Amino acid sequence: MLNQLPVITAGALLDSINPCAISVLLLTLGFLISLEKSHREVLVIAGSYILGIFITYILIGLGVLQALSFFGIPRAITKFGALILICTGVLGLLDRLIPDFPVKLQIPQSAKPGLAGLLQRGTIPAVFFMGVLVGLFEFPCTGGPYLFVLTLLHDSATFVTGALYLIYYNLIFISPLVLILLISGSQPVMTRFQNWRKSRSRSLDIFSSLAMIILALIIFLL
Repeated sequence: MLNQLPVITAGALLDSINPCAISVLLLTLGFLISLEKSHREVLVIAGSYILGIFITYILIGLGVLQALSFFGIPRAITKFGALILICTGVLGLLDRLIPDFPVKLQIPQSAKPGLAGLLQRGTIPAVFFMGVLVGLFEFPCTGGPYLFVLTLLHDSATFVTGALYLIYYNLIFISPLVLILLISGSQPVMTRFQNWRKSRSRSLDIFSSLAMIILALIIFLL
């Protein structure tokens, strides 16, 4: 299974370049700072958002692995996971290259008022639940790398081993969110980061989509 570790790591890194989760975290941080919350309060409340996403993705992963085993879906379905990854990458490219493309890999507009309502409360339970909802809503849109890794784990690992690798995957997945949270106490650094993100968001999305397609093609050729 160790020979699959680079692929799992690559999938997690691709999934971590997640504009939905990062954008909501930045909004949360900005709102909490505007309320003049202490840095400790900001860390705890915004940290609950990240925890909500982490737990949600872990549970989704365990559920998918359990379903694959329970329904007796045969192993060697990694190629199917690679196909999902290609589809996600192609949709991501079309979304960025064709502004009017009807399929958008983002949180549905109908969900945004509910997320905004939770953010306005600014409490730990509300922000945690917001993280849960963001995880649920963004998974169908940007979970291509995760689904690919889940099929890979089902194909080459026991359920217990797969669960451990899911924890590893999701720790990498949330690492950019944790990093943003840690630097949130420095306003100049946060300002530079947001400016950099706005100027590079299109190129990062294109790079991420191309990397998904390349990774999937490599799996097809192995």
